[in-house]
Amino acid sequence: MNEIKYEPRWPVALASLAAASLPFALPRSLSVLPQWMVALLVTLLVMAAVATHYMHKPVLNQLFGYAMLVLLTLALIYSLVTLILALPAHAEVAARLLGSAAVLWVTNVIVFAVWYWRLDAGGPNARDGRPAHARGAFLFPQMATIAPGTDGKSIAEMERWRPQFVDYLAISFYTSTSFAPTDVPVLSRWAKLMMMVQAIMSLTTVALLAGRAVNIL
Repeated sequence: MNEIKYEPRWPVALASLAAASLPFALPRSLSVLPQWMVALLVTLLVMAAVATHYMHKPVLNQLFGYAMLVLLTLALIYSLVTLILALPAHAEVAARLLGSAAVLWVTNVIVFAVWYWRLDAGGPNARDGRPAHARGAFLFPQMATIAPGTDGKSIAEMERWRPQFVDYLAISFYTSTSFAPTDVPVLSRWAKLMMMVQAIMSLTTVALLAGRAVNIL
């Protein structure tokens, strides 16, 4: 029996901590809570999620993971909406407005990447328990490509391939830049809806915030 290779959690932990740290570059008025408080709460939730993963407590692991994601998502939405509503009377210099737009855009990419990683195919704990990634919300090329010299088996099945966080980060990045997936078709409705929301938030950030900053210049 082949040993299951568990996906490392440190890339997701680092990405989540980065998303919690980026708001320090935003004006205080754009945060629903003090920046340090959001960063502290996210750090504690990340530590709890990592600890429960190594303690093999999947229910608690998911609970802490979702709580961290909800906190980051609500903070992102609040900052974006607050900045948009303040645009008509915005007195910020163009450089600061561009900086805020960049911070929100990068945070948007990271947060949705973690959402995709957390939700796809039952989540990371469920994916770890399978020998290969045969089905999920996204059709990765390894799942659709038949391995040569096999009886119709995919590369994912033959090489025991499973997506890792960087794969979901790439999907999120492409969604925010081209507003559509590139080489990875989307199969699940929930993923399509989430990508629509992400694209709208990204387009809003680029079109309204960055566009307003350029007009100020």
